[in-house]
Amino acid sequence: MRLRDSSSVASWLTACVISLAAAGCSSAPGKPGPEPEVPRPEQVLDFATLYGHNCSACHGENGKNGAAISLDNPVYLAIAGASNIERVTAAGVPGTAMPPFVKAAGGTLTQQQITILAQGMETTWGSPTALAGQSPPAYASSTPGNAEQGAKVFATFCVRCHGTNGSGATAGTGIVTGSLVDPSYLALITDQGLRSFILAGQTEQGAHDWRSYLTGPGARPMTDQEITDTVAWLASQRVASPGQVYKQHP
Repeated sequence: MRLRDSSSVASWLTACVISLAAAGCSSAPGKPGPEPEVPRPEQVLDFATLYGHNCSACHGENGKNGAAISLDNPVYLAIAGASNIERVTAAGVPGTAMPPFVKAAGGTLTQQQITILAQGMETTWGSPTALAGQSPPAYASSTPGNAEQGAKVFATFCVRCHGTNGSGATAGTGIVTGSLVDPSYLALITDQGLRSFILAGQTEQGAHDWRSYLTGPGARPMTDQEITDTVAWLASQRVASPGQVYKQHP
């Protein structure tokens, strides 16, 4: 009986020593703790994180002050709508710096993540009162524009801020704008980009939208066709090979 009891005590002591040793190893001084669990890229479903990693470099940290069009613009968001933003984000814009983001087109995001981005922009920066009950022109034109007529429209609605022939405001106006007909600028922006700027402006620059380019008596919004014609005129100023031709030295 004593032998049996001694054997049991020895086994118990051995188990205790092993248990204490294991506990001591797991909490040994200097041993790194467990690594934080990092979600896989396709598991990230937070709007702010997705926007910061994929959009902020071009559209600005908070949806504005970036190289590309401001997304923190309730008027733009109301006119474009989540469906168009989702489509452009997924497919990109050929010939521009806007790449396709959906995995099916070679991007890095799932369709669910792109939907979260588009809906998150509306929730974060949109406003149900942005259009003040007015029906805006269409986001994209459905008719061809008339460049000759567009020059006249530009002279009526745009010359006050953008100067004669779109080359920038003249001295003494108190308005500082760059040239809209600069070949390098026109080479970088699409017709839809020009239309979007005319429709919604750039909020951080205090630009107006399609409703407020005219002031004073007789002021009225631009019509859909007037915007289409203005874009056609601006597009007609593009050149085949923008940029300065440098002389070759012998």
